[in-house]
Amino acid sequence: MHAVTALIADDEPLLREHLRAQLAKLWPELQVVADARNGHEVLELYEVHQPSVVFLDIHMPGLDGIEAARALARRAHLVFVTAFEQYALQAFEQGAVDYLVKPIDPERLADTVGRLKQRVAQSQVDHAALEAVLDRLAQAGGRPAPRAWLQWIKASVGNSVRLIPVEQVAYIRAEEKYTLVAWDEGEALIRKSIRELVEELDPGRFVQTHRSVIVNLKYVREMVRGVNETAELHLHGRSELLPVSRSYLHHFRQM
Repeated sequence: MHAVTALIADDEPLLREHLRAQLAKLWPELQVVADARNGHEVLELYEVHQPSVVFLDIHMPGLDGIEAARALARRAHLVFVTAFEQYALQAFEQGAVDYLVKPIDPERLADTVGRLKQRVAQSQVDHAALEAVLDRLAQAGGRPAPRAWLQWIKASVGNSVRLIPVEQVAYIRAEEKYTLVAWDEGEALIRKSIRELVEELDPGRFVQTHRSVIVNLKYVREMVRGVNETAELHLHGRSELLPVSRSYLHHFRQM
């Protein structure tokens, strides 16, 4: 019997982690083989792993979930994820294709898992129902306004409070009780966690490289690979070396 595998696609790292944890409890046999942040990564990772199930955020940067779903039609069991309940309800009113609303309700996910198990066992992909849902989603429009990413970081510098433009931030690193912000004019400590900041910063400009580090991609000069699929980043105009752990190495696969 082949193992049932899954791909989770969402541009929010915390949601991917939360969904993965919930699936591990509800469907221990399911192997989550990859995470994707956008539609392009979905298609790339699908070709590598050929997962049985894809949990697909409708709204992602670049190639969105609707376009990715059309490319995956007939090949995988799809579960759409959306933050907009009314939008989902209108498109999925026939119930032939599953969807989840953020934040994901454990009972709703349990029902979805039950249906997925049946469909996977029967190798049943309802292509006609999927196409109907995609058509409704496309016709409905209903795209949310572009997300407003963090533009300024408020930090205490001596006795004053500075508003640091995020485009001047080279990297952010977690310290023991604070978070260090390194920018063009110096360094400052803030109380926001790395976890909070990675959700607020534009993922097209800032990426997490380690559980304690976020880097501004425009400051990256080169990556030097290390042992055990780790690496170090060298930055323009700075002497610090930033770690890249195995979990985040995919951000720099083209370097």
